[in-house]
Amino acid sequence: MNTISFILLMPQGPDKSPVPSFVFLLLIIVVFYLFMIRPQMRRQKELKTYRENLQKGDKVVTTGGIYGKITDVKDTTVTVEISDKVLVRIDKNAVLRDNTDLAAQK
Repeated sequence: MNTISFILLMPQGPDKSPVPSFVFLLLIIVVFYLFMIRPQMRRQKELKTYRENLQKGDKVVTTGGIYGKITDVKDTTVTVEISDKVLVRIDKNAVLRDNTDLAAQK
């Protein structure tokens, strides 16, 4: 929508109806939901599914920026090999996808 249509929705004087103002506010809320809240909820759902389906051998990056390969998966933790024979146990909530794997899949 262009700017002129937004201006036309605004009331012009003190004796005008407040309905156009509410329509304008509702329009802003709908746009905010469609472009910000809904995509964020979808990303969170995908990340939760990814964390639940972690398997041995998956390459991951942690929220702290540590890259590694999963060697063991438990209920709430994973063991990640970050270098030769260097194992770190990490909470699943701290695991993100490895961006290099995402680029290779496309």
